[in-house]
Amino acid sequence: MAILRRKVNWVLDADIGGFFDTLDHGWLVKFIEHRVADRRVVRLIQKWLKAGVLEDGKRIADDFVVGFEHREDGERLLSELRERLVRFGLELHAQKTRLIEFGRHAEKDRQSRGEGKPETFNFLGFTHSCAKTRKGRFTVLRQTMRTRWQAKLRGIKAELRRRMHEPVPEMGAYVRSVLLGHMRYYAVPMNAVSVSHFRMALGRIWWRVLKRRSQKSHLPWARMKRQVARWLPHTRICHPYPWVRFGVIT
Repeated sequence: MAILRRKVNWVLDADIGGFFDTLDHGWLVKFIEHRVADRRVVRLIQKWLKAGVLEDGKRIADDFVVGFEHREDGERLLSELRERLVRFGLELHAQKTRLIEFGRHAEKDRQSRGEGKPETFNFLGFTHSCAKTRKGRFTVLRQTMRTRWQAKLRGIKAELRRRMHEPVPEMGAYVRSVLLGHMRYYAVPMNAVSVSHFRMALGRIWWRVLKRRSQKSHLPWARMKRQVARWLPHTRICHPYPWVRFGVIT
């Protein structure tokens, strides 16, 4: 929303390397105690910290993006941020942290310098890129990150193989719930094509699993499409445009 409505020409795409591996719990508890007076809550949070945070067997890294009108402001924040993080035993990931030209003037300015298209950045599971609406106005295109898309399908494939001999209605209910969950998060404006491709990929993975149930069974795709149509709802956008959701007038 800020990129669309404010004078954002540069984006700092920052990633704190190994955040939960190098985070100083002592400093973190001090910050918590500054905000939370109840010692019982503080002790509970300390127990969570000792338990660790895992996602798919890996520790989570923290990342964030900041928009700027002028490049100098972004470079200054980046320099000061590096210095401040060192005080707490943290550092920015060298390969994943970058200041990129991004916004409504990025394409024109880069073309005037003989450079290519504006770079993209990944955030919250989406790849963000500069784009235009049908009326030629600048907008931010958000598409499902390819790595997330592929990783999700690999997990679904493994789960469907585990459920291989379940009744078709039970498998259908499972794939339907997976697709609906995917749509509730990723079905944002201008991302319908990606969500539709995910739906079809999900249907074909289910089809291949069903075909492996028996060496004698033959399930043509024409017949499988009826199951896909029954259990996998068609793509629909579940979220409004950012300026509708966040464009509050007071």
